[in-house]
Amino acid sequence: MIDLNSQLLAAHLADDKAALVSLYTQAAVAAPDPNAAGFYLTHAYVFALDLGHPDAPALRAKLIAQGRETAL
Repeated sequence: MIDLNSQLLAAHLADDKAALVSLYTQAAVAAPDPNAAGFYLTHAYVFALDLGHPDAPALRAKLIAQGRETAL
């Protein structure tokens, strides 16, 4: 996770939002507990929405499945 944190920081510094979607998604999978996973997944989703990224609907579906977002 240390390397992933370094990559996240570098992507933030470079304002590379596409990389942030991918890296936060990876961090959610690697997270040690559900709250951390939800935190990272929420960040992935926010950056995906900002970009109009094609993964945004799938990320939202994961948040809904975790009870962190509501279906409309």
